[in-house]
Amino acid sequence: MKLYYHPLSGHVHRARLFLSLLGLQHELVSVDLLKGEHKTPEFLRLNSFGQLPVLDDDGVIVPDSNAILVYLARREGRTDWLPQGAVAEARVQRWLSVAAGEIAFGPAAARVVQLFGRDVDPTDMIARAHRILALIDAELEGRDWVADVGASTPTIADVALYSYIARAPEGNVDLSAYTNVLAWLARVEALPGFVPMAVSPVGLAA
Repeated sequence: MKLYYHPLSGHVHRARLFLSLLGLQHELVSVDLLKGEHKTPEFLRLNSFGQLPVLDDDGVIVPDSNAILVYLARREGRTDWLPQGAVAEARVQRWLSVAAGEIAFGPAAARVVQLFGRDVDPTDMIARAHRILALIDAELEGRDWVADVGASTPTIADVALYSYIARAPEGNVDLSAYTNVLAWLARVEALPGFVPMAVSPVGLAA
């Protein structure tokens, strides 16, 4: 099993984190985004969108971080990570959509501005980040994990949200007011098999 990756990508970290949490052996294949290796013909044959991560499971090619989470959970029969049943699956999917939407356009986007010195005003991104963090903080009141699936165990929803929230300070998004979110981050980091995302000294993390 191969994971095409770049260490600064939170999308990649989702997939790498879940592989590690599941204890699945895998090879990391570096793709240099700064050199445009994700736009080469060779890589575009793996993912025509030219995006990381991509999982190659003995010839089964799975692009997209959230798709990889679903694939691995189902491949391994891990209904703890992705419960079956209409209600539980819908509750997990809700948060996968948040990860691909508000998280991507909020804390993830604000981080990119700082990380790569983009000449873009991040004010709206930071405001969006605080809106979704406040909502997540409220959702976590009285429970340990983000998806309310009737079990006291994490799901792939937690994996999908973790990386960019954990590194939100790199985009000048202060997490100190979100006590439930901070406690949740610590619970994720205490899971057996947890691997951290690379830290970059930018924004509030400088």
